[in-house]
Amino acid sequence: MQRRLIQSAIAVLLGVTMAAQAAGPSRSQRNKLTQTQDAYVAAVRWSDFEAAEGFIDPEYWRAHPLTDLQRERYKQVQVSNYRERSSGMAADGAVERRVEMGVINRNTLAERTVMVTERWRWDPDAKRWWQAQGLPDLWQGQ
Repeated sequence: MQRRLIQSAIAVLLGVTMAAQAAGPSRSQRNKLTQTQDAYVAAVRWSDFEAAEGFIDPEYWRAHPLTDLQRERYKQVQVSNYRERSSGMAADGAVERRVEMGVINRNTLAERTVMVTERWRWDPDAKRWWQAQGLPDLWQGQ
């Protein structure tokens, strides 16, 4: 009896594990996500927001085009740190990541910390990940 109970428990755990793996990105997609996020972080960390624009979902850009004024605002800040605080899988298969960023105003040299949520979606046609939340909002509450 106890042996059957243990076997049933193992079967259930294996089933849950396989279902979780099937629902998430493949190993290849996870590797591409890591590479894409690393390149995006490098661009943002070096305050190269023009390069970071290349990681933003084209669907997002169509709905929320960046104005010249917004581009100028990004030129006025320097990112001093970028730390991932948490990440997880959304119900729709997107990967969400919570990031803490240090931002320095180049004019006043005042530094502040902002929390940003990134949402990464897999594009099966382009076979790549897109950051679907747009560039980080570095002016929260201002």
